Amino acid sequence: MSLVGLVALVAALAAASLFWLLRNRGLGRLRDAESERLAPAQLGADRLGERATLVQFSSAFCRPCVATRHLLTDVAAKVPGVSHVEVDAESHLELVRALGIASTPTTLLLDRNGVVRRKAVGLPRRAEVMAALVDVVG
Repeated sequence: MSLVGLVALVAALAAASLFWLLRNRGLGRLRDAESERLAPAQLGADRLGERATLVQFSSAFCRPCVATRHLLTDVAAKVPGVSHVEVDAESHLELVRALGIASTPTTLLLDRNGVVRRKAVGLPRRAEVMAALVDVVG
């Protein structure tokens, strides 16, 4: 391989690595969300949690959705008054579009009134979910 080819290869790898880092740095982070209000019927649920609801948008072939389901189910079981609702994104396309959900898993944290307070794209971090719940629940 020539020196020019080697330099081009290294530059391409550096550019791809930088793109990957910038694109993925926010995945899984719970960020403040717009104050959209959701009703249980919109989510296909009977009711929301007494204190908060963790809403997970999933799709059939999404591997990170399985880990997200386990994490959110575990958190909801450990925090009184918090429930976990999983929504099939493919079956709720109108809601997905209205909320601007572009990929799965996407997690929304709703307060007791159904107002979206936080949003995470990708597998959320347990510590951030717990901290956000403390902030929202009080």
